[in-house]
Amino acid sequence: MLLIKQVRSSIGRPPKQRLVIKGLGFRKLNQVVVRPDTPEIRGMIAKIPHLVQVIEDEKRGKEKPKIKGK
Repeated sequence: MLLIKQVRSSIGRPPKQRLVIKGLGFRKLNQVVVRPDTPEIRGMIAKIPHLVQVIEDEKRGKEKPKIKGK
C-alpha cells in the first residue's frame, strides 16, 4: 500500500493532470490517500510527480519508492 500526499495545487495545470489528481482520489491540498501498490497507480504518480509526494511504502519501510520514468 502507498500513502500519497498532494503537495501542490492543480489550479492552472493541464486538464489531463487534473484528471489524474481526481483519479487518485484527491479533493483537497495536503490530503493523504492510501492506494494499492500497482503498476497503474505508479504510472499515475509518474505523470504528476511535481504535484504529489509518496510518504510511505509499507512494504519497504519509510523510504520513498523508486518510480521508473523519463
